[in-house]
Amino acid sequence: MRQNIVFQLTFLILMVKAFFSCSNNSHFTVRGSIKNGNTKTLYFENVSASKVIPLDSVKLGKDGSYIFKYAKPVAPDFFRLRLNNTFINFSADSTETIVINSDTINFAKGYTVEGSTESEFIKSLTLLQLKTNETYGQLKKQYSSGSMTADEYKEQVVALVEGYKNEAKNYIYSNPATPSAYFALFQQVDGLLLFDPYDNDDTKVYGAVANSWNQRYPEAPRTKHLVRLYTTALAIMRGERLRSSDINTVDNKDYFDISLLSFDNRTFRLSEAGKNKVVLVDFIAYEMKESPAHNRQLLNVYEKYYNRGFQIYQISLDTDEHFWKNAAYNLPWICVRDPQSVNSDIARKYNVRELPASFIFNREGEIVKRIEDYSGLEADIFLHLK
Repeated sequence: MRQNIVFQLTFLILMVKAFFSCSNNSHFTVRGSIKNGNTKTLYFENVSASKVIPLDSVKLGKDGSYIFKYAKPVAPDFFRLRLNNTFINFSADSTETIVINSDTINFAKGYTVEGSTESEFIKSLTLLQLKTNETYGQLKKQYSSGSMTADEYKEQVVALVEGYKNEAKNYIYSNPATPSAYFALFQQVDGLLLFDPYDNDDTKVYGAVANSWNQRYPEAPRTKHLVRLYTTALAIMRGERLRSSDINTVDNKDYFDISLLSFDNRTFRLSEAGKNKVVLVDFIAYEMKESPAHNRQLLNVYEKYYNRGFQIYQISLDTDEHFWKNAAYNLPWICVRDPQSVNSDIARKYNVRELPASFIFNREGEIVKRIEDYSGLEADIFLHLK
């Protein structure tokens, strides 16, 4: 009888342990302390592929300690701690406990991470992105103030972006199936993706991450979004006609519509100017030394194919409006200017990081190719005029 009772108690203890073990394993924990955070509210949020989702919050006490628990995601996912308008990004998949300590003065830069190697990598990438963003802001101010020429600005921005990408590739290519690889791929500066999905070299990086995630997490929404982005960009660069399902993943043609003033103060809307035509949308700064040679090349193509339904919609990002008007006066195609210059929201939509940058639209108003090699421009135009 006594042995039976002992057996039952032992079995009960094991069952209780198993229950709590399963319960604990179904969640991950993020905890730590935020110095000087007394009375401040710390927010815990999920950064999904499409939006930020609030999960929990806590008002910090004198010791600044906090603890949050959340269900472990099926595939790696991204989360953040938010204090006012500053953030600490981290990733969680199978990690049980992540410890993040910081202070209110240097919350987003001076924090420490324990218990998650991937979150440590994400911290390094975040600091790299913040440094890149700060330098970019300084360059933009210098160019806007006139203390830097368009060519100098272009050269230094290209070097800055390449510097980020070279470091980020170490995280990506070492293991493209990791959260840090995905995180590195989608970092932005001033709203622009540092890795451009429509760039020949960068597309290979997108492909490496997309294929790795698709093998390991094929049903994850984040994977599906990445695969769609990669295949759509690949089709556009190859000049292939996109399926309607692909077009929807990069937004429809309204997304790409533009309405700006010409040098004689007329409004030109891209969707109207390019109706039933093949259009080259060309971003340029006439101040650049490459501009005259670039426009001569465009002129040769324009004169040859204009009567066959070809149009050029050229967008100037020059800071000097007077200079632009003089330069655009004798050009035969549509010349407009974005007064936001390097702060252009339109250029940001097209992920333009260097000039010139050109895109071909077919007669249906769909973007079908981003020009990477201008030596093949005429052939690309002729292909879509057929």
